[in-house]
Amino acid sequence: MEAAARPQRQLVRLRGRSYVAFVFVPTVPIVDWLQEIDATITRSPGFFAGRPVVVDLSSVDLSQSGIAHLLASLQERNIRVLGLEGVEEARLAQNMPPLLSGGRPTTVEPSAPKKIEPRQPASLLLENPVRSGQTVIFPEGDVTILGSVGSGAEVVAGGSIHIYGTLRGRAMAGVNGHSSARIYCQKIEAELLAIDGFYQTAEDIDVALRGRPAQAFLQGNTMRITALN
Repeated sequence: MEAAARPQRQLVRLRGRSYVAFVFVPTVPIVDWLQEIDATITRSPGFFAGRPVVVDLSSVDLSQSGIAHLLASLQERNIRVLGLEGVEEARLAQNMPPLLSGGRPTTVEPSAPKKIEPRQPASLLLENPVRSGQTVIFPEGDVTILGSVGSGAEVVAGGSIHIYGTLRGRAMAGVNGHSSARIYCQKIEAELLAIDGFYQTAEDIDVALRGRPAQAFLQGNTMRITALN
């Protein structure tokens, strides 16, 4: 008599996936900081929609009740908090988001001088347009797009972003702390531009630049958007 067939064990299927999360760094007074958040939402209602958010509490000294009030205030604004950083775990209640660690640092300072071999900067070339709803993430270097970037699309780069068409969506350059990164496009109709965490929404862009070739860059802590001649 043949032995009964054993049921085949189903293996757990795991996949890695990267998401770009906004890191909020509250400052005191918290009320004023929340007003800045409200101003951003007013200018661009969908700015934080569907975005994971990490709250870095290292710049404030909040009690457990203070943290709970801050999280509740963000929830009232439909801001989804994925986790917390920069706070002792003892200050967190069980119903709060988890304490996160291991985020990508913006800069790395070596503990001892090392000889660094020169290498060519990494870059990504896309020959097709980035359509509405699509996201391109390339933290290793520059992104060049030969087509356009549609409304609702997003391009995220560790270096500069070059768009040889119309930019209607979002472009975020220098995401790993590269303040010298720039954004270039042949026709600017962007929803949002950001470099090293500093951003401007569509309402902040000079109307005279709309539909023209333009570039965005940082001067200190201020983003400038100028015509590209």
